[in-house]
Amino acid sequence: MMEKKIVLTRPAETPDAAPAQASDSSRITVELPQPTPPYSREKTGSTPPPLWGRLGGGEQLPSPMDGGERRRQSRRLLLQGAGVLAVSAAATATLAPQSASATPKGQEGDAVPAMRTIRFRGQPRTGMASGKPALPSAAVIALNRMGFGPRPGDIAAFNALGSTDIDRLTAYVDQQLDPASIDDSACDALIASYAFETLGKSQAQLWAEHIKSDAAKDWRYRRLPVWETERVAFVRLLHSKRQLTEMLADFWHNHFNVYGWDSWIQSTFVHYDRDVIRGNILGNFRKMLGDVARSPTMLYYLDNQSNSGGNPNENYARELFELHGLGAENYFGVRKMTDPEIVDGEGKRKGYIDSDVYGATTCFTGWRIDGDTGLFKFDAASHFPYSKVVMGEIIEDFLGEEDGNIVLDLITNHPGTARYIARKLCRRLVSDNPPESLVQAAADVFYANRTAADQLKKVVRTILLSEEFRTTWGDKIRRPFDFAGALLRATQCNYDPKLDNFFWWYNAMGQSLFGWHTPDGYPDVASAWNSTMPILQRWRFVNDILEWKIGGEGADKDNKRIVVDGILPTDVATPEEIVDFWSQRLLGYLLPAAERAEIVEFMAFGRGTDSDLPPDQIVERLRYMIGLILMSPSFQWR
Repeated sequence: MMEKKIVLTRPAETPDAAPAQASDSSRITVELPQPTPPYSREKTGSTPPPLWGRLGGGEQLPSPMDGGERRRQSRRLLLQGAGVLAVSAAATATLAPQSASATPKGQEGDAVPAMRTIRFRGQPRTGMASGKPALPSAAVIALNRMGFGPRPGDIAAFNALGSTDIDRLTAYVDQQLDPASIDDSACDALIASYAFETLGKSQAQLWAEHIKSDAAKDWRYRRLPVWETERVAFVRLLHSKRQLTEMLADFWHNHFNVYGWDSWIQSTFVHYDRDVIRGNILGNFRKMLGDVARSPTMLYYLDNQSNSGGNPNENYARELFELHGLGAENYFGVRKMTDPEIVDGEGKRKGYIDSDVYGATTCFTGWRIDGDTGLFKFDAASHFPYSKVVMGEIIEDFLGEEDGNIVLDLITNHPGTARYIARKLCRRLVSDNPPESLVQAAADVFYANRTAADQLKKVVRTILLSEEFRTTWGDKIRRPFDFAGALLRATQCNYDPKLDNFFWWYNAMGQSLFGWHTPDGYPDVASAWNSTMPILQRWRFVNDILEWKIGGEGADKDNKRIVVDGILPTDVATPEEIVDFWSQRLLGYLLPAAERAEIVEFMAFGRGTDSDLPPDQIVERLRYMIGLILMSPSFQWR
């Protein structure tokens, strides 16, 4: 059988030039297209947020194309090879796997290095079956899907929680669902050390100081609240022990998505993140829905601030039904309110129709933000006061603000909302296509507890302690935010939130925080993130962050922010041992054979894969080998 070779090509930069082609049938050509904007759905007239930093200081920020020498020639050549090997690792998941050679490959004229016993050989190795990865330990599943991946020591701590996987998982779930019981003082102290200015400001303070004051005429100061919220999110992602809180905060930010960098939204974004989203993630959905509806962030984002009886604006009402509440899966289209197809056998509405959106629009007329205080107010003069019909219910005349509350109650108490929210939570926490039995189980808990103060906590617990949660792997891939978090945590990166260069690299992957323009939020399925360009940008991110230096003028300015030296045990010296040690450290399990073989060969560099490497070769190639593990298919799963 002819051996296949993986060849990377890039399209020519001039329109007339043809891309490089494989010259024979023994090659597989993987074409890498030029970058495209990550935003596929945008509001009319809007433009994507800049990828290369937003706030900046007084200094001139370099562009992503500056610093042509920021990668040494040796590094560039090695990582070109790394890219080929990463493609090969992905390709071998679908091709027949080839085993790593155990035969020494001493270079001509060199003595073959001494053989040694492979210490990891007796351990179970994960593998690919029918294109899906093997099921890892309960610790790996929990730490990756309830949070952003393990830091060194986290798996051992999880395993100490009980004598069986179910006992350990139950203990960890209950611990994470009680975040106040988790000592996070070290993370809190680290955040305090960065001296953020806005994170403790009230809603009224944010409005007064970042919208109304003279200082707010400086766009940097006006934008500071969302900028600091973005930066501290990565501090918490990396250092917080309350990992489920961070995962759920990300989920609800996307469920109630707003474009955070808008002129009227950015200045109060701390309030939206802290009080509206994080303040409700384990609480009651009806309360969260009401807090979102009354927040300046949502009132401005979906234009309800301008919704009045004489000039109705349906933007908020439509997204309330389609995205926030019942979901498009319960939309019956344009129908008459008397259509028998939209009611069940008991005469109750199965879902919503366009007339419900229009009725709800008038219910929310007059819901406003006070321009002086930044707080919610009801403007009776702008409200449509007469009777409305929503979801088959007649809302009486002259109820004022209560009209909107009735609509929120109708949506919250509909069984379709329970199924829709449960499905989205199952998709985030279990798989892209969660089994209907799990969705319904979570929906039943949601519906039965719709007045409970801890309703969402109970729903999440049902999902996390399900058999489907602990027996599913390979049905989710990491979005860029998940990927960056896992990388930062696994490598214990010395992340500095005040430096913009991290965000130049991160944003290029396509999931800038609070940067999705349309109200549907970033997609949460693999097909949105596993094509060529998103994966290529991940490789670039790995390359850049592995070379990230402390910088500044101190004696440590040339030190790397990811330390790899001094970690490898002195008795681990063969390519196979080194790859196995680092895959255990970064992933929590050994790489599947196909992926491992490619990385072992890279580390061996022509020597025997189970022969001792010279210390200088280990030092020379170790950082790049770690990069390959981070680029591997295995590091994409969650």
